[in-house]
Amino acid sequence: RLSCIRNNVWLACCGVISAGLAVLSSFGLMLFCGVPFVVTVANAPFLILGVGVDDMFIMIASWEQSSRKKEKSDVKSRLAETYAEAALSVTITTLTDVLAFFIGTWTAFPSVRSFCLYTGTAFVFCYLYTITFFGAIIVLNHKNEQENRHWLTCMPVGVDEDQAEKSCLYNACCIGSCSRQSSQPESEHPLSIFFKKYYGPFFTNKWIKLLVVLLYGAYLGGSIYGCTQMKEGINLRNLASDDSYVIPYYDDNDKYFSAYGPRVMVVITESVDYWNETVHLGIENCTQNLE
Repeated sequence: RLSCIRNNVWLACCGVISAGLAVLSSFGLMLFCGVPFVVTVANAPFLILGVGVDDMFIMIASWEQSSRKKEKSDVKSRLAETYAEAALSVTITTLTDVLAFFIGTWTAFPSVRSFCLYTGTAFVFCYLYTITFFGAIIVLNHKNEQENRHWLTCMPVGVDEDQAEKSCLYNACCIGSCSRQSSQPESEHPLSIFFKKYYGPFFTNKWIKLLVVLLYGAYLGGSIYGCTQMKEGINLRNLASDDSYVIPYYDDNDKYFSAYGPRVMVVITESVDYWNETVHLGIENCTQNLE
């Protein structure tokens, strides 16, 4: 928002901080418990940040919706209404994410197991901080708005006789609007109006619903066909960068030598006298027997 009172800058920052606190708490707990920290775990904070910011938007949207209910005007009732609307969605998404990652801990790969443990625990902490820490931040931000405090300086701003003579830029930065009126709660967000008045009615049309069902059926059929074409294993060529010298090697190996099957290697695990002719003959006989 352009208003210097209701632009929610600190609210957004605290939502990101909430996700950061979840990462610090989970990583600290896992390291304290002795869970190995592998390189793949370094990707976990980006997942937590995405989920944390998503939960933040859900909470803020529910808070804004509660402001338009006249009977829920006090802070306690608004916060209760916010949790009633948002906490269910946040809880279900957290449960599915945590379940998915904790199921991943059953894998035989230690690196994947560590990644799933760290990430699943981080989701739990992200949920706890969202419903506790961020909920408190929403209330504090609301109190600042009610007192017409500037988002940066937290100083009260308002209209008086001296400010009435100031420029439009001064009024916009220090009051919240060029009209020299203190910022008031805004109307419903344009995106909410679009989805409620246009997007929702469009998809409730019977022909659109039929089209959606057909499209989903085609998508589901394509997905099932793709699963039947899936091959187990990994192509080592895909693990190297595009400009690596390994790429031409694997290409030539597949082109000229793939028909001969896997390579067989023999390892001599003890010390032998390679200069001895008897040892030469023994190694040669072993090779011939294998061939």
